[in-house]
Amino acid sequence: MSVFSHAEFDQHEHVAFFHDKQSGLKAIIAIHNTNLGPALGGCRMWPYANDEEALCDVLRLSKGMTYKSAVANLKLGGGKAVIIGDPHTQKTDALLHSMGEFIDSLGGRYITAEDSGTKVADIAKIGARTSHISGVMACNEYGGDPSPTTAFGVFVGLKEAVSYRLGRSDLQGLKVAVQGVGNVGFRLANHLKEAGAELYVSDIFSQNVERAVSQLGATAVSGDDIFGLDVDVFAPCAMGAILNDQTLKQLRAPVVAGAANNQLAEPRHAEMLRDKGILYAPDYVVNAGGIIDVYFQRSGGSQVDLASHVAGIGETLHEIFDRSEADNLPTSVLADRVAKERFENVKSPWQAPCSVTEDDPAATQSYSKSA
Repeated sequence: MSVFSHAEFDQHEHVAFFHDKQSGLKAIIAIHNTNLGPALGGCRMWPYANDEEALCDVLRLSKGMTYKSAVANLKLGGGKAVIIGDPHTQKTDALLHSMGEFIDSLGGRYITAEDSGTKVADIAKIGARTSHISGVMACNEYGGDPSPTTAFGVFVGLKEAVSYRLGRSDLQGLKVAVQGVGNVGFRLANHLKEAGAELYVSDIFSQNVERAVSQLGATAVSGDDIFGLDVDVFAPCAMGAILNDQTLKQLRAPVVAGAANNQLAEPRHAEMLRDKGILYAPDYVVNAGGIIDVYFQRSGGSQVDLASHVAGIGETLHEIFDRSEADNLPTSVLADRVAKERFENVKSPWQAPCSVTEDDPAATQSYSKSA
């Protein structure tokens, strides 16, 4: 499997593959950039169709974390971990403990937290084998779970996009299509409901849809129909690459703002959105609430400071929207530009750990420019 010539490889500092035969763990960790600090990103568990799909995901997601932390003004780099497997049937304590050992072998260059397919309890089990975890706090209202803050940050960003594109200061009667009502999507839908929005929801898991219908009064929509609804906002809150050639032909909403990572299948789709008059709130700007929460958990910041920092998502978006208009470029291009201004050619005083020697070199394969 080629890494350096992979289409999603973007000067990543370190890509490591790990297989533990006893627990069945097959995992990849990608560290994109550590200029601003150690790489922090969630640990995703997903039944990828093949190894190539998993590698593509971890490379894209880790890069996104670098940009997300930079644009959110955090002293963190970008990384991600993926476990290949079904979180509903293949997750075991032994597998999670093995994952902790894998993370620990990187000596602090990568710090993990929860993500799709993992929960706070899973990260705590990973933490039995490594101290390089975050988002696990017994004294925290949600036990350290950053997803409530992610959802609120998306809500803040969605309101800013609606204000900018539709000139509305409130969401009463606003029609929003939420694709994916899992942990974050459901909480976003709840914020929208409380603000008076009208909800249309879809999800690959029927129980998630049923919960949104029964508890929030949402209208259930099939997965194929969610894109073409005559709504004000399309909020993708599931997996990535959802804005592509096929879905953009159907999309009618004038605003796209949601929690999913890597929503654009390809960079050119940002230009297609712009050509259709659709305002796209760049995903890693909108969904930065979770990483901000995890950062404040590690740094010991107050809840007041956390709330203020998350509120800044709206201000950052407004700057990106203004610069996009002024420069006649897609919002995603301007978001990347803002992020790069903050992490390229910058080196924080944090000290990277020394090289790590693996006990079983046959178990781990790494591609790295720096250990």
